[in-house]
Amino acid sequence: MKKEDLKIVFFGTPDFAVESLKRLVDNGFHVAAVVTMPDKPAGRGHHLLQSAVKQYAMAQGLPLLQPVNLKDEEFVNELRAIGADLHIVIAFRMLPQVVWAMPPLGTFNLHASLLPKYRGAAPINWAVMNGDTETGVTTFFLKHEIDTGDIIEQRRVPIARTDNVEAVHDRLMLLGADMVLHTVQSIVDGTVTPIPQEQLLHAGEEPTPAPKIFKDTCRIDWHRPAEQVYNHVRGLSPYPAAWTEWQDHEGKTYAVKIFETGEPEAASGTVPGTLKTDGRRLWVACADGWIEVKSLQLAGKKRMDADAFLRGFSIDGIVTKM
Repeated sequence: MKKEDLKIVFFGTPDFAVESLKRLVDNGFHVAAVVTMPDKPAGRGHHLLQSAVKQYAMAQGLPLLQPVNLKDEEFVNELRAIGADLHIVIAFRMLPQVVWAMPPLGTFNLHASLLPKYRGAAPINWAVMNGDTETGVTTFFLKHEIDTGDIIEQRRVPIARTDNVEAVHDRLMLLGADMVLHTVQSIVDGTVTPIPQEQLLHAGEEPTPAPKIFKDTCRIDWHRPAEQVYNHVRGLSPYPAAWTEWQDHEGKTYAVKIFETGEPEAASGTVPGTLKTDGRRLWVACADGWIEVKSLQLAGKKRMDADAFLRGFSIDGIVTKM
């Protein structure tokens, strides 16, 4: 089969998926339809927000589907009428079997980890939060259980000590787009030999979960070692952002997002959550040392560096609300 004859339906929603869709289009593959999330109201005006994938698809004149229910008979019949040879899924909802089993060449997913490590909704965040020095991207064929299908291809990338989740995300987005192209071409050429994920686990090893990030996940626990706090902050920066609460002597509470810290500084005997400053720099005590806060944001204010923050905010009498 020639790539021009391969009929693809692409499923995706955020920026991470756009780069792969763009590569397919730019390289002459036939994207017969794009499936993305319905528009959602956002902001105070509740204006409908279009997904990044929708915006790109519309700009390219690609046929677009936005089903509310992926099992809806009308949507399923639309897919059948398209008659795609291959479905590609990137950063989208879990597909029902009636959808992923439909194309004769199967459905594959691009996942931002080295499966079976970090199965779940937030693999990039958890890799950085856990202090990993390496991650990667995986393409695999879908089956019933989420992120468990047979692996087609993997590529690795280092995580630098100073990387935050945004930097790793962007690197994986580009690497993943390259690999999606290669995976599709391999499927067209008939050279794919899928590998069960169990074969990549060592004896006694279990797959690593990467559950969805919630607000409570993002809260900083200053009783943890400074190294863990350092990784926690960069693994959530810039979005959704690690946060903490400060309280003044009158009982007023300030919600604070922290986007960047310095390297942990060893110390002992200081109560976790204690704040200190030299007038231009700001530190918070952890279980075994200090962390310098370099970039932060009070609720309702703009993000700023610590120096600018301290020029307008006094930490005298401020304690961390644990």
